[in-house]
Amino acid sequence: MKDSLRTGISFGLTSAVITTLGLMVGLHSGTGSKMVVLGGIFTIAIADAFSDALGIHVSEESKNVHTTRQIWGATIATFMTKFVFSLTFVVPVLLLPLLTAIIVSLVWGLAILSVLSYLMAKAKGERAWKIVGEHVLIAIIVIAITHLVGDWVATLGA
Repeated sequence: MKDSLRTGISFGLTSAVITTLGLMVGLHSGTGSKMVVLGGIFTIAIADAFSDALGIHVSEESKNVHTTRQIWGATIATFMTKFVFSLTFVVPVLLLPLLTAIIVSLVWGLAILSVLSYLMAKAKGERAWKIVGEHVLIAIIVIAITHLVGDWVATLGA
């Protein structure tokens, strides 16, 4: 069960950070609307948390090596982690001007990802800087691309 929880938590945290930050940055650059960004965060927290949990569930079932209890442990851990951590990004958006909230969220999200990556590297006996750097770089690439897509969408003038 411990491995199942680790799977769900690590997947849920990573997905919460990268998906939520990507969406926030893209929606901010595309609309500049606090309400749109909040709606996006709530959508991620609900729909994407369920989607990721089902994805983990099906993935673990397809391996045909885990018990039903282990599969459901990973499923629930994924949902709860993604749901709760996605919602943490609501706080700065509610309390701060939108641009400041985006910056605070970027720092918060990359810090979460860095800590998770560091703990994973240490548990595996690998160099932490390499794992942390790889994961943060991927997150930054996703964030940069979603920012550019948001800028592009803004030029379409819906």
